[in-house]
Amino acid sequence: MSARWWGRVFVAVLARPALWATALGQILRLARPAWWRRWPPVPAPDAEYLRFRLQTQYGDPSRQPEPADVLTYLRWCREYPKVAR
Repeated sequence: MSARWWGRVFVAVLARPALWATALGQILRLARPAWWRRWPPVPAPDAEYLRFRLQTQYGDPSRQPEPADVLTYLRWCREYPKVAR
């Protein structure tokens, strides 16, 4: 994902305080194991995992999701535990 894309997603999430905790939780949940041991120490998901998820969602592993799709995913992550009980 490009720096511009990350910036757009960051701004979209920043505008929605109700999703901040969910976004932080997903960042840590999806980060590669021992992410702090690799340079640069960024809690990013594994590249293969991202390619797989993009392929299954869009049919194209090189497509960058729209920030609205990321927000929808975060809302789902926030609400799912409530309906799964």
